[in-house]
Amino acid sequence: MINATKKWLFLKISSIILIPLVIWFLFNLVSFYDKSYTDVVIFFTSQPNKFLFSLLVINMFFYSSLSISEVFEDYIGDNKLKNVANRLLYLFAIIISILTILVLYKISL
Repeated sequence: MINATKKWLFLKISSIILIPLVIWFLFNLVSFYDKSYTDVVIFFTSQPNKFLFSLLVINMFFYSSLSISEVFEDYIGDNKLKNVANRLLYLFAIIISILTILVLYKISL
């Protein structure tokens, strides 16, 4: 399969996965308005919410890094610079996702 086709397919699959996760998070985010800090921490430390939020964060960074890499493909002409930018983007997405999940799981301890 062609590399561009794989990217396109991953973008479509991750966007389909993102839709219900974002709707779930937005409904819960609206309910945070009148809750205390401890209620919000309890929300993020309960097991199904922790898992769904982790899935949301990973999928958001995956989707955004694929989308931004497409911008790099279109607007950066130098192949070396394009490869460095893509690798830094993917590294950043992985590190931020891992740090977010580690902080989330550390809160529950």
